[in-house]
Formats: sequence, structure tokens, C-alpha cells
Amino acid sequence: MIWAIIKIAFFVALAAALAWGAAYVQDTPGRINLAFGGRELELTPLAFIVGLLLAFTGFWLVLKIASLLIAVLRFLTGDETALSRFFDKSRERRGYAALSDGMIALAAGDGARATAKASRAERLLRRPELTRILSAQAAELAGDGLAAQEHYKVLLADKSTRYVGIVGLMKARLAAKDYDAALQLAERAFALRPRDLIMQDALFDLQIQQGHWGGARQTLRYKVKSGTMPRDVAARREAVLLVGDAMKAHAAGDGPRARADALAANRAAPGLVPAAVLAAQVHAGDGNMRLAQATLRKGWDQNPHPDLASAWDAFVQDEDSAARYKRFQPLLKLNPNHAESRILDCELLLAAEDFPAARRALGDLASTAPTSRSLSLMAAVVQGEGGEEHEVRAWLARALHAPRGEMWVCSSCNHLHSKWAPLCENCAALDSLSWTMPPEAATADLPFAMLALLAKEARQDDSDEAELDAVYEPEDYAPPPESDAPDDLGESAVNAPPR
Repeated sequence: MIWAIIKIAFFVALAAALAWGAAYVQDTPGRINLAFGGRELELTPLAFIVGLLLAFTGFWLVLKIASLLIAVLRFLTGDETALSRFFDKSRERRGYAALSDGMIALAAGDGARATAKASRAERLLRRPELTRILSAQAAELAGDGLAAQEHYKVLLADKSTRYVGIVGLMKARLAAKDYDAALQLAERAFALRPRDLIMQDALFDLQIQQGHWGGARQTLRYKVKSGTMPRDVAARREAVLLVGDAMKAHAAGDGPRARADALAANRAAPGLVPAAVLAAQVHAGDGNMRLAQATLRKGWDQNPHPDLASAWDAFVQDEDSAARYKRFQPLLKLNPNHAESRILDCELLLAAEDFPAARRALGDLASTAPTSRSLSLMAAVVQGEGGEEHEVRAWLARALHAPRGEMWVCSSCNHLHSKWAPLCENCAALDSLSWTMPPEAATADLPFAMLALLAKEARQDDSDEAELDAVYEPEDYAPPPESDAPDDLGESAVNAPPR
């Protein structure tokens, strides 16, 4: 804006200066006498200046005519391109002017003018490597996708514009949601310019969205090699890709590949919960229980999680509660003050019916970090210790509306997931799921046995019915048959595996 004002001011000043100069010369007294060839010519100053301008114009025309005559002579002497070069100079000037105007119109968002100028520039310059790019972008701006694709296809024929043509066609395929074709075009563009950061990211995103985990890992390694991604970030992401590849191989029945990918993922990121679980299952399937337990212990030491406890529990079947609690001690000794370790300890002690010890293990979690899990466990502890029924119901009523605790939450869009996945099912972001509290506390249903107990107690105590209605609506819950509802909360906790 400032530059435009400066140009306008300069033009006004120049016009004023010329007008003043012309007036000054006109008002100046005197004559200019020219003597040539025995003749004398008398002119006013203004007429003299106009004569000079006409003389320079005539001289320029003489030079142009001379250039044309020289071109004709060269053509007659065998130079077949002499005349075409003479006229091409003027055409090129007009063509480049049209190209410049088209680029300005494109930047201004005037698709119709940009298309018209691109067509004129193409007709004058006859250089498609320059004008086709403008024509394609102008067609895109005007909303003519088919014409834009035709222009991009023409660019494929020229080596210097092939990359631009491939990228343009890739974007068109993405707009049409033809991701398979877009992936193939991205691979071709990456082969032409592997160091292009934008193309690296585009290819990587298409590969993970299409589940091409192996190709995505190769692209990831090249990003590290080219210095566009730190090695520690790449190691974590490669572990996530390996887990995704292992899951895909397992679904396809490719056991050896799933096994190799799971072990490689655990080596790359021991703290990645799904990788640790898969690797432990692989070691257990090979009969190497020591290595399977070591894998879970290392994962628990870095990131305690219910899935690790479930994998540890699955190592042995049909054991009594005392033996089970003893077998979990190596895991419980790691991160003993972590909330997940305390909850696991409490669940195991509830299963062993050691209710005072379960209360000590749970500590103050029910008050400092109330979730449906901690409050439900507190209700089980009170029930097991022989507490009053109204106290048990109070804990259960609080658990009904408490946050359900940590969940797999996408850090990009805050979408909640019931289980881990390499990509967010909502925004398709890679490695964005973390085990944390949701930004907006989500409530969860209580375990079936505890809901049944709450309903049973509500039916037995008519005097507390009005108080319970504020928390629990009987018409919204259909109680199960009496044979399916356990009579003792402690027994339900014994039969429930640790989370």
C-alpha cells in the first residue's frame, strides 16, 4: 500500500514538472536559429523540443526497419529462422507481459482473468513448461478440475515440469478421495525429489492412512537420514508402525511376520504398552516365560497400565488367590506409589478376601483421585469389612457418576478410544493416543455385579428410595434375574480378574 502511494506521488510530481518545464520554455523569450546547407531555420524553444522528440522517434523507426531488412537478407541467404526470430522478440515481450498479468490475477484470486491471460501467454510464448503451470492453477481457481488435470498431464511430458505435474495430479486425486491413486503418484514424486520435506510428509501420511506400514517405515528412515526428523521421535514412531504392521499381519494369518514386528516394536520402545503386550505374548508362546515376564516388568516400570496386568495374569490359569497375589509381587514392587499399582494391589487383595490390606493398598485414592474404579473398589472394601449397607450404597452411588479414569485419548482431537490403535479413528493422527484422563471427565458404567447390588439394595430399603432417586432412576434400569445377581460383593471381586 505504501509503495503504491509512493508511485502515485512520483507520477504526479513528474507530470507537474513536465508541465512546469513546458510552460517555462513557452514563456522564455527568444528564438533558436538552425543553419544548415546555406539555409537558416528559426524555431521557438517549444517547437525545438517537439522536433527533437520527432527526430528520436524517426531514428528508432529507421533502426527497426534496418533490423527487418537485415533479417530479410539473412533469410534470403539461407538463414531460415532469421525472420521468425525478428518477430518472436515482439511476441515474447507480449507473452511475458501476459504471463506476468496472469500471475498477478492468480494471486488476486481472479480465476477468469488468470485463465484468459494464461491462454494468451501460451499462444504467444509457445513454452508450455511456463504457461501450463499457470493454466492449471488458474483452472483450479476457477473450479474446472478436469481442465486442470489435462494441463498437469501435459506437464508430465517435460522432464523439467514432471514433478509439478505429478504433484498437481496427486492433489486432484486427494480431492476426489482416490487415495490409492494419490499414493502411487506420491511415490513417483518422492522418487523424483526425495529431499522435498512437503512430499516426504505427504507420502508418509498417505502410507499410514492406507495401512502401508512397511512403506511408511522406509519413508520414516529416510526422514531421519535426511535430517528432517530427530532420531528419538523416529524410534517411537517406528515402534508404533511396527505394532500396526504386527496387528495387520496377525489379522492376515501371517504369524512369523507378526512375531518379528512385535519383538522389533518392543525393542524400539519398551514403554509402549501394546508393543510390550504383544512381545510378552510372543515370548510366552515360545515357552520363554522369563523373558515374557521381563518384558512386562520393563513396560510396567515405565508406564503402568491395566493391559500389562491382564497380560501378566494370563500367564497362569486356575491358581488360587494367594498364589496369584504372590506371582504379582515382582510387578507390584515396580512403581509401588503409582495409582495403577495401588489399584492392582487392592484388586488382588480383594480377590484374596484380605479386606483390611486392600483398604491400606487403596489408601486415599477414593478421595484424592475419585474415579469409577477407585470408588467401586472402596465399596467392595466396605462390603467385605462388614460395613453398613447404606455406606456401601453411598460409595456405589458416587461411582455411578464419577469419571471413569484414564482412557486412551487422542492428543490431537481429544477423541476417546476403547482400545489402543496406531491411528486415531477420528482424525487419523499417528501415535496420538495416550493413557490419560479425558479433558472432559467421562462417566462409565459400573461393573455388572455392582449395578446389580445397588439395584438389589434399593429394592430392599424402601425408606431410602427417595434419596436414591436423585442419583439412580429405577425405570432406566432393568434388574437381572435373581440367579444372575451375586449375593456378596466380595465374592464378585474374587472372581473378577485384575484390570
